[in-house]
Amino acid sequence: MEINFTHHQTAHCENGVVSNLMKYNGFDVSEPMVFGIGSGLMFCYIPFLKVNHAPAISYRTMPGQIFKRFAKRTGIKIKKEKFKTPQQAEARLIENLEKNNPVGLQVGVYNLVYFPDEYRFHFNAHNLIVYGKQNDSYLISDPVMETVTTLTSKELDKVRFAKGAFAPKGHMYYPIGFPEKLNIESAIIKGIKNTCRDMLAPVPVIGVKGIKYTAKLIRKWPKKKGVKVANHYLGQIVRMQEEIGTGGGGFRYIYAAFLQESSKILNNNKLAELSKEMTVIGDLWRDFALDASRIYKSRSAKDDAYNHVASQLEVIADKEEAFFKKLKKAI
Repeated sequence: MEINFTHHQTAHCENGVVSNLMKYNGFDVSEPMVFGIGSGLMFCYIPFLKVNHAPAISYRTMPGQIFKRFAKRTGIKIKKEKFKTPQQAEARLIENLEKNNPVGLQVGVYNLVYFPDEYRFHFNAHNLIVYGKQNDSYLISDPVMETVTTLTSKELDKVRFAKGAFAPKGHMYYPIGFPEKLNIESAIIKGIKNTCRDMLAPVPVIGVKGIKYTAKLIRKWPKKKGVKVANHYLGQIVRMQEEIGTGGGGFRYIYAAFLQESSKILNNNKLAELSKEMTVIGDLWRDFALDASRIYKSRSAKDDAYNHVASQLEVIADKEEAFFKKLKKAI
């Protein structure tokens, strides 16, 4: 049982699953377009939610929101299901595969055996596509992998029913209805407005204000928490930024590509200019991650290293505040 499905590697799992499912169903939608219309770009510091014993930092909207918003704004109908038992989840999966319907799954990363060991930690919001089954192995298109792979039934059950924060509970999703023509132009505008609203939100832990708040915390951590905990927290920021779904710099590059593509569709040159500006901001995020990683790996030769990376974050926040104000005016 194998669906004639074409695997495309992408930078981020949820964008990639949506883009690949859209292409399978005859709509050539790029990963950046999914990300931008789905208003994926976000920043949120979540002190009450611990991931690997450190406060969670999110560089994206909540898992599942990108597909939900993309579908609503382009006129697509989707079906989402969760299950009480692995048996129910597998039965519905097979039912879809027998109907030639590849499906998206939310899974835990830790037990994905095809991932390198350094990427396998407790994070339950990864996305992949199942497009067939041969003997006891499911055929997997994981968008962040270069080629397709497989998981046994037991291995797939384990990642579909991983425990902890964002436990997937067998979560499966797939499109069930399409308009004759996607409402791309209006969807782009709605997506941009949503992202500007999120990033300029008057809430201390969200968007630009959240970045500034995190910078203040970084300055305090060494004295307040001790160097060992401070290093662990700083490592968490970088891990969430660079290892879990492309994070800070990577998402900025994807968003820049979205603005570039959108400038042509909407015939709006201002978006192309802002695309270049967002790429420069993405570079600043990467510089921050590099300097922060040198600290928690005890390789930083800079005096007052924590204040240095905190200042880097404040510069990024100021630039993003100016950027999203200009973007808001550009549409």
